[in-house]
Amino acid sequence: MSASRTIRTQVAIVGAGPAGLLLGQLLHRAGIDAVLIERQSADYVLGRIRAGVLEQVTMDLLDEAGVGQRMHAEGLVHSGFDMVCEGLRKRVELSELTGGKTVMVYGQTEVTRDLMDARQGAGLATYYEAQAVQIQDFDTKQPRVCFEHAGQRIALVCDFIAGCDGFHGVCRASVPPDAMQTFEKVYPFGWLGILSDTKPLHHELIYASTARGFVLCSQRSSTRSRYYLQVPLTDTLDQWSDQAFWDELRLRLGSQQCASLVTGPSIEKSIAPLRSFVAEPMRFGRLFLAGDAAHIVPPTGAKGLNLAASDVKYLSQALRDFYLERSSAGIDHYSDRCLRRVWRAERFSWWFTTLMHRFPADGDIDNKLKQAELDYLLHSEAGLRSLAENYVGLPLNFAEADV
Repeated sequence: MSASRTIRTQVAIVGAGPAGLLLGQLLHRAGIDAVLIERQSADYVLGRIRAGVLEQVTMDLLDEAGVGQRMHAEGLVHSGFDMVCEGLRKRVELSELTGGKTVMVYGQTEVTRDLMDARQGAGLATYYEAQAVQIQDFDTKQPRVCFEHAGQRIALVCDFIAGCDGFHGVCRASVPPDAMQTFEKVYPFGWLGILSDTKPLHHELIYASTARGFVLCSQRSSTRSRYYLQVPLTDTLDQWSDQAFWDELRLRLGSQQCASLVTGPSIEKSIAPLRSFVAEPMRFGRLFLAGDAAHIVPPTGAKGLNLAASDVKYLSQALRDFYLERSSAGIDHYSDRCLRRVWRAERFSWWFTTLMHRFPADGDIDNKLKQAELDYLLHSEAGLRSLAENYVGLPLNFAEADV
């Protein structure tokens, strides 16, 4: 390995997924220097198949970052979604129930691509395939991120470190255990998902609670579908041929709901475990956690990417205030602001997951109670309004009055 070198920047961002890229773009537009460090290759990051439902807060942030043009041109605006329970199908009118709010289906891969292109176009420093990353001295005024890149040891000296490196990243792992409290719930099932170049079953999402397990019918575009089935954690991909998947989907939804189903070969197939996880606090000296590094939600409520975006909004504003206004108020309140919003999203995702899935330990009475709650929900304006309000995303200032 060649001799080491030292680089100086204002903000070191560890992790070049959508959270880290979005933060870097927002800081760049504010005139704040930031360097990104990512342990994977750019192709690997771009190839990850993740969330596809964006809240208005996230759409607004992508516009603020100057990367919203393709999203508006190609994204699918959804003003509602369908729910199926015991054969009853009901549309949840998101727009009508929330004063005109909608969501947009635009895949995380596309969000990442837009942010990557913007960063590359601006000539901003990003170190992909960084190895042996270490977070040091974040409890001082001169923290640093040390790593190996292209055969050279680099010390990135900075004012602040943003940990956007995911659930298994180095940033949260670098915090002393006695400085953090974690909360976790692991669900006893996973989601088997496939992506196929087929026309979606419906122009909006369909959530279904069935005796055989949960179903989600989604899409990435008008010609690309994304479907999920609840499966036991013990299942493997070898057990699920494409034909077996489509057969099970038909069994769960029924022939009437699947009358217009178009099937085809999968272009991606995976089984994802589900968990709820929160780490408190989200700030440690000059190290800030954001996105999956600090919290995980089950995907039922479509909150993962959107929560990461709201973290980035709070953090980018706090850093702008620090550098441009000489105010540390945003930094001091960052963790409290994020966590109040995080826990509301965690609660909604836990509730919606529990309601829509069959748990192995559930007895007959548990299933009957869930059916009764769904029956109430689908016939109550108050219940539907609460569901819609949480699904489209609570405003950023929803819980800030006491912060």
